Order: sequence, then structure tokens, then C-alpha cells
Amino acid sequence: MIAYGMIRDAFPRLAPPRVQIYTNAFNQWFPVYGIINPRRVAAFIAQVGHESGGLRWTAEIWGPTDQQRRYEPPSTLAARLGNSEPGDGAWFKGRGLIQITGRSNYTQISRAFDIDFLSNPALLESPNMAVRSACWWWSSRSLNEIADLDTVESFRRITRIINGGFNGWEDRLKRWEAAKKIFAIPNDNPGTVA
Repeated sequence: MIAYGMIRDAFPRLAPPRVQIYTNAFNQWFPVYGIINPRRVAAFIAQVGHESGGLRWTAEIWGPTDQQRRYEPPSTLAARLGNSEPGDGAWFKGRGLIQITGRSNYTQISRAFDIDFLSNPALLESPNMAVRSACWWWSSRSLNEIADLDTVESFRRITRIINGGFNGWEDRLKRWEAAKKIFAIPNDNPGTVA
């Protein structure tokens, strides 16, 4: 069970009502998706903390930036994301705490949840669905097992799977260090962050 104080400590800039909303959602969805031990929780909290700006954003801030323009066909990135129609980039921009992005991911999550996110992608922006979608994505990419390794290298692997690279590495690492303290993870593995 995740306590209110743990989420408050992990996200000190979040307003108390939002802390409670997210605490409830984590407690609802973590067990369903196997995020059930402190190592998994700490790695998850650190990663979604970075991706969502400290649980403040459940939708990607759209410019569009040069990177976001690459979400549009006919770019290689658009093809990798399954974006095939003009406008897919903005329509299927990152949403949820882990920033589910692209027609392909929206199709997968629509099937998994039996909810039509393709027609209504903004449904992923509610706190409860933002948490559920992130937990599903995390679990479906076998990140629980990688988080169990609890090493800097395993955390780098998780970052690469989520981000495609290492954008925000220092922030992610700082959040992980803090989360490991909050969730009382002993520093008993070689290569772990204290």
C-alpha cells in the first residue's frame, strides 16, 4: 500500500488534493500490473515523475517543436510510431504519466482496455487513466523485471525503453535516488544508487 506521505514526499510541488488522487490511483493500479515491491515502485515513480513533470502534465505540451514535427508522416519516427495520416502527430501526442505516443501505442492500449482511445485520445489525460495507462505500458514492456535488478544500468535500460534515449537522465536519476529513500530500499546491490 502506497501512503499519502510517500507520494507527497516524492512530489512535493503537487497540491494536496492531487497527491490524494494519485495515491488512490497508484493503490488501485499498482497491484493489477505487478508494481508490487519497493524497487519497482521507486523506478516507476522516478520515471513517471520525469515524464509528467512531477505529476503535473498528463498530456505532452505541444508546440509543435522540431521533434514533434517528426511525429508526422512521412518521417522515420512517424512510421515507427504508426502515424500514417496527416495530423496523427498532434492527435496521438504523448498522454498519460508515461506519455503514450503514436497511433500504434494508442491502438495497443485501446485493445488492452477495450476503450476507443483512437477516437478520443484525451481520455488518457484523467489522473486515473494516466496512472492506469502508465502501469499497463510499464508492465507490457517487462519493466518490473528490469526494475527488480535495482542497478544504475538497469535503470538506464528502463530509461532507454521509455524515452528511446536518455533525455532527462540527471532528473530521472535524482528522482530515483529520492524514491529509493522514500520507499526504504536498502543499498545492498552493487552498482545501485544510494
